[in-house]
Amino acid sequence: MTSTEAAALALQDHAVLWSMGEIRATDVVTGACNALVAGLDSPALRMLAACTRAETDYDVPDLLPPALDELGLTFYPVGSVAGQEAAARTLAARMLTGHRQSSTPTFWPKLISSLSILVLHPNPRNH
Repeated sequence: MTSTEAAALALQDHAVLWSMGEIRATDVVTGACNALVAGLDSPALRMLAACTRAETDYDVPDLLPPALDELGLTFYPVGSVAGQEAAARTLAARMLTGHRQSSTPTFWPKLISSLSILVLHPNPRNH
């Protein structure tokens, strides 16, 4: 996997976790900055990366969908079943790779909650 592919995957993970309320908007902006450094580029990605901490909560909801679209990535609407499925996969992958977040007290309840969505809606693309 190239560094730009890895950066795109990381940005996609940040986006889905933000959409499901798992990370803060500032984390998405940091992910956008990292994506630019890795070589990804688009007008909306540059605007997203330029957000200040004071602006993130207001601007990320408007800037993230076009930034992902320009890069050929998927935006999951807040609270969507497909987004919850993607978040469950991202959280599980983080656990398996030993991501430091998996040792936090809130990680396991979030993962269990996300995985329950997969059990209740095994094929969310049909909902």
